Amino acid sequence: MLRSRQFETPRLVLRRWRDADRAPFASMSADPQVMQYFPSTLSREASDRSIDSWLAQFADRGWSNWAIELRSTGAFVGFAGLGVPVRQLPFSPCVEIGWRLARAHWGNGYATEAAREVLRVGFEQVGLEEIVSFTAAVNERSWAVMERVGMIRDQDFGYPAFEEGHTLCLHRLYRLGRRQWTEQSEKSSHGQDLPSRLAR
Repeated sequence: MLRSRQFETPRLVLRRWRDADRAPFASMSADPQVMQYFPSTLSREASDRSIDSWLAQFADRGWSNWAIELRSTGAFVGFAGLGVPVRQLPFSPCVEIGWRLARAHWGNGYATEAAREVLRVGFEQVGLEEIVSFTAAVNERSWAVMERVGMIRDQDFGYPAFEEGHTLCLHRLYRLGRRQWTEQSEKSSHGQDLPSRLAR
């Protein structure tokens, strides 16, 4: 189990879910732009089931997807966290980092800031040896975050939720191992130059 129930970055709080999060999460999950690279938008019932599932994972293993709020206002931003994909993938078993933000909060660097903290928690506190992430190849916004936090592109694969030839079928896989993450963190703490993708 993790030592802390929530984590803070300069601008964000990553915490367990509250009942007050359900309505704003349902709203963002019903937004076609937010869900553009997923099979469909989610109904209120489906979005509530997602939160219930993540709460159960917190109770079982101590980690899952954390709700994100702004430190300055307490406003709900979205989520970021760690999960085990339910689908069998070419690189299973694995632990995945993921994030999703409400459209009003795009373009502020919150996904990158939250993802860096999730990686830190995953390696330092959960003790993972590797964390992966993947998204549709056409989802440049998402895989750009993966590159900014230091993840390394590995392979392209067909995601089983989509039929072959579907615009969203082709996915990109990124990986980051504990050793690579530690080396990057040490360079950052010593003020050494980082790859340009980490500095954006």
